[in-house]
Amino acid sequence: MVPNHPLLYLPTEEDLPDSDDTPVDNELQILIPGLLRAILALLWADRTDWFLGINMGVYYQVGVPAIVPDGFLSLGVPRLKQERGRLSYIFWQENNTSPIWVLEAVSQTYGNEYDKKMEKYAAIGILYYTIYNPDYWRRDQHEPFEVYRLVNNQYVRLPGNPVWMPELGLGIGTGQGTHEGWTREWLYWSDSSGDRLPAPENVMQQERQRAEQERQRAEQERQRAEQAEAQLEQERQLRERLIEQLRLRGINPDDL
Repeated sequence: MVPNHPLLYLPTEEDLPDSDDTPVDNELQILIPGLLRAILALLWADRTDWFLGINMGVYYQVGVPAIVPDGFLSLGVPRLKQERGRLSYIFWQENNTSPIWVLEAVSQTYGNEYDKKMEKYAAIGILYYTIYNPDYWRRDQHEPFEVYRLVNNQYVRLPGNPVWMPELGLGIGTGQGTHEGWTREWLYWSDSSGDRLPAPENVMQQERQRAEQERQRAEQERQRAEQAEAQLEQERQLRERLIEQLRLRGINPDDL
């Protein structure tokens, strides 16, 4: 917590660096949390009380360098704070609201995900910590997907895949899917039943399927209308032939 003192000058986003000039190791570290944010943008489209940051500096104490998770989620904060968005996530500008969940995607270069970062996130009070290790063969002492919950200031590993996080109202787990044309294993949010929540690609596919179904229904209606019209035409031609045959026999159809 940042002390609230009327004479204490607290730096703002403009005062603090918003980049450590360290590039991410690979594109998965952007795409994985990006997919999670896109899913929430669909699920919580009507909510304005959440923020998911990606590779963004988190300042938790004045005078201390920021930590930069691959992804983090905060609840009870404005979705948008200004026209250009947040430059960084600064506790004392967020009513001392700590992220409730952080994500680290382990890259080829070891980044202290299982020790120093874990200790730091626990000290800050982040409730849930997810570590996703796509190249899990590089870390044979850990599973490719691990979720921890803070209990008595220590992280305790939670079993399962997906793992339900009631304070978020979300579960998280791994699954095969396609994102930006890339088919592989991804992280997905899930509901309390463990069912995967729809991603943008799923919604687009469903919309395409609905559009195709509508096109097929319209085509079927057109064909039925053409068949009905052809049937009426056949009946008209039959009546005309019958009338002609009656007249050839000297019978006036109007007298019948």
